[in-house]
Amino acid sequence: MDSKINKFYVVLLSVIVALGGFLLGFDSAVIAGAVPYYSQIFGLDQASFWFGFSVSSLTVGSIAGNFIGGILADKYGRKIVLIATAILFTFCALGSALTSDLTFFITSRIIGGLGVGMAILVAPMYIAEVAPQKYRGTLVSVNQLNIVLGITVAFFSNFFINKSITDPDLNWRWMLGVGAIPAVLYFLLLFLVPSSPRWLAQRGRADEAKKILSRIGGDSYANATLKEIENSIEKDKNREKAYFKELFSPAMKWILIIGLGIAALQQLSAINAILYYAPIIFETAGGGRDAAFMQAVIIGLVNLVFTIVAMFLIDRLGRKPLLVMGLTGIIIAYVLSSYAFFQAEYKITDESVATISAELAKENKLTPENTISLTTALESMKDINYSSEIAFFSAVKEKTGELYNNDIKNLVLKNSINMNAILVLVGILLFIASFAISLGPVTWALLSEIFPNRIRGLAISVAGTFNALVSATIVTVFPMELAVFGSGTTFAIFAVICLAGLLFVLKFIPETKGKSLEQIEDQLTMRH
Repeated sequence: MDSKINKFYVVLLSVIVALGGFLLGFDSAVIAGAVPYYSQIFGLDQASFWFGFSVSSLTVGSIAGNFIGGILADKYGRKIVLIATAILFTFCALGSALTSDLTFFITSRIIGGLGVGMAILVAPMYIAEVAPQKYRGTLVSVNQLNIVLGITVAFFSNFFINKSITDPDLNWRWMLGVGAIPAVLYFLLLFLVPSSPRWLAQRGRADEAKKILSRIGGDSYANATLKEIENSIEKDKNREKAYFKELFSPAMKWILIIGLGIAALQQLSAINAILYYAPIIFETAGGGRDAAFMQAVIIGLVNLVFTIVAMFLIDRLGRKPLLVMGLTGIIIAYVLSSYAFFQAEYKITDESVATISAELAKENKLTPENTISLTTALESMKDINYSSEIAFFSAVKEKTGELYNNDIKNLVLKNSINMNAILVLVGILLFIASFAISLGPVTWALLSEIFPNRIRGLAISVAGTFNALVSATIVTVFPMELAVFGSGTTFAIFAVICLAGLLFVLKFIPETKGKSLEQIEDQLTMRH
């Protein structure tokens, strides 16, 4: 039966649907390059709530998208919902790029977040429902691969636009606006995709479901799979329609613990904060803006390579071993980065004052009078050693007064810090690699597998909403954490969180490799 699987057709469907993952990754990560520029245009301080919220607004929108995505997918079908996400992605790209109003900018990103929330749930759900069980983990990972590919392309795009367009009020608009091109392409390609056979069967359209399953694996595969689906439906036909009370029933206890736990853990790792604020993190480590953009590109490439590695391992090693290995790597990565920042020293010297003055004059960032005022303020701090970035930034802000802004802060920092920036880069890259082989692809594979067929849409919506809520919270508060606690303490906090997550995985997460969705349902419900 396996030899008759039409691998090309299944892969084609997965790749087209997973283009939503590409747009998700692109729209999420492109903000990392845009934020240093639009924050200046809109007058946002890096330690302010609105700075963090402007970055997390896409994720805030995804909370609502997560909540309604699975419900709409159950009611109208997976395909219709995915077409809607393509429209939302297009609006997000054009709306945020063309506006000069902060409110409309954030609104556009929130509307795009609706698409993100629906796509991140419905795309892997669709792929899991069309993929033969032997290939399901790998094919669901295609969606995660496309998310990572979108992130990588966004970092490359930001890098080249940053090099090519020097106007600070124009370059970030191009960074955000180019996302409309793949969004329109996605909209058109989705019309080539059939409806999910499992959704069709649940709607009493078994003949249509059988035709699609036959194209995937031939008649014998179609008959066997359809029978398994119909048996699952038969078990459920005398039950009431899925409601929240069933999701939170005693029979769902362990499934819900696993689903909500892994959904939260993925974002408690702070993956989105690291991706969205990557240039800012590298600038905090003493790198210039151009170098920070280049390092963000390296992050994207590492993410892409290790996601591909995970695709080959997820159906060989299994979900749980990858989670254990990945979380161990993440903990080590955070410890390295935290250590590097704790060892940093900050001191303004005659040389650094001269360099800062020369750069200000070259780039015309300040008037000659303000440049003199700034250098005079910095000279009053000369030869004072600071072991804390918080104390150093506070002193610089106090001395420079109204002249202090994000650009001045980064310029002073770059010429005052003494730290092992390579260790920070190694730590961040180890974090990205570890996440890419574990929490990245495994989370969505598990969420698409562990919930019973009849409430899968509702359950994934709840888990995805929780995932997005945690993500939005982390992304919003992350720059404030850096400002209040410092980078070293912030990274140490996340190391402890991930250690707790590793213990959770060891205790609660089951292995789903090589099992049908119906077998997984029986295994987990019997655990109750």
